[in-house]
Amino acid sequence: MRVLAIANQKGGVGKTTTAVNLAASLAHLQKRVLLVDLDPQANATMGAGIDKARLEHSIYSLLIGESSVAETVKTSESGGFDVLPANRDLAGAEVELVDADARESKLKAVLATQAEHYDFVILDCPPALNLLTLNGLVAADAVLIPMQCEYYALEGLSDLVNTLKRVKQSLNRKIEIEGLLRTMFDPRSTLAQQVSDQLVKHFTSKLYHTVIPRNVRLAEAPSYGRPILSYDKNSKGAQAYLQLAEEMLARHNPVESVQPV
Repeated sequence: MRVLAIANQKGGVGKTTTAVNLAASLAHLQKRVLLVDLDPQANATMGAGIDKARLEHSIYSLLIGESSVAETVKTSESGGFDVLPANRDLAGAEVELVDADARESKLKAVLATQAEHYDFVILDCPPALNLLTLNGLVAADAVLIPMQCEYYALEGLSDLVNTLKRVKQSLNRKIEIEGLLRTMFDPRSTLAQQVSDQLVKHFTSKLYHTVIPRNVRLAEAPSYGRPILSYDKNSKGAQAYLQLAEEMLARHNPVESVQPV
């Protein structure tokens, strides 16, 4: 089981879009996938087609020990993957866990019980370095960093890399950068091209070849509670995320043949 945190301290860079659609694309390629929503806004939960208002149990109750994985997990019918969903209650986890023993390792302990059930666990982290994000980074094998090719992107990336270094030194020695993913990319923008060129120059080995374009259908899909592969499989957004999943699998097992469902 490979645990992958989708993280960036900057908001609005496509973290949740990437988490939901990467999960769906890996499931499409016959992988057993669990999506964990660590953001109190619960956008990943809704994007997977799960009603956050009707949850009896959530990742919040799981982290504080009031429910089990079996009681909490839901299935995204439109995405073909499992979800540990969130709702607004998750905002209370910061307070509930502040005095708990090994508070930054609660999620890691939960996921350790699921190793035989999933090939990939995708963690949708909130856009802040708080206790929820820290739980994600401690539980993760690697971090995928979505980023827009804009003026402040490289500065934000530097902050995140420094954060990961501190986590690696003190809390999770195995964590690494899985890769950098260019999102919401507009090839007509000169600035986007310039920032992209900088990323290619400085992060060649960690930069995904796949680029996620700005795409109207990709933006529409969450309002229907469906990943883009379910909403419009022929759209540029759907094809880009499927390409990302294939590229990721090829990196880790170059000889593996991946077949869509």
